[in-house]
Amino acid sequence: MLRKTGITILGWLLVLAGLAALVLPGPGLLLLVCGLVVLSQEYDWAERRLEPAKARAFAVAAAGVSSWVRILGSGLAALCLTAVGLLWGLDPEIPEFWIVGPRLPFGGWRTASTLLLSGAIAMGLLVYSIRRFRGLSPDQASEQAYSDRSPDS
Repeated sequence: MLRKTGITILGWLLVLAGLAALVLPGPGLLLLVCGLVVLSQEYDWAERRLEPAKARAFAVAAAGVSSWVRILGSGLAALCLTAVGLLWGLDPEIPEFWIVGPRLPFGGWRTASTLLLSGAIAMGLLVYSIRRFRGLSPDQASEQAYSDRSPDS
């Protein structure tokens, strides 16, 4: 009973964080898939939804590394996210503009750490995607998600 409750809470927290990260800086699809993986340990409905979510994540990863322009853009975005995280951590004085200033909103290392972590995850996922999906079409990557199933499923 306690195990099922813990799995349910952790899974839903990951799913909610994934949904938030779809519109905020962060690895939204990754967190959604992780939440479904956790929930699939106890719930059949989560296991049924895991494969399509995984296939979509694989297809997006393959599309993201389909050209050097996209790889460069993703790498620059990850580096910019890291730079913004460092800036937020240092919390410099900024010009006052409307209701913002003389300090960054939510400045400090608590906010900066989430931005730095997101930048590191983005860079790690980019490297992983290059190694695993470079040269595959999104359809081929999607098919790979279904073929990666364990033999007992």
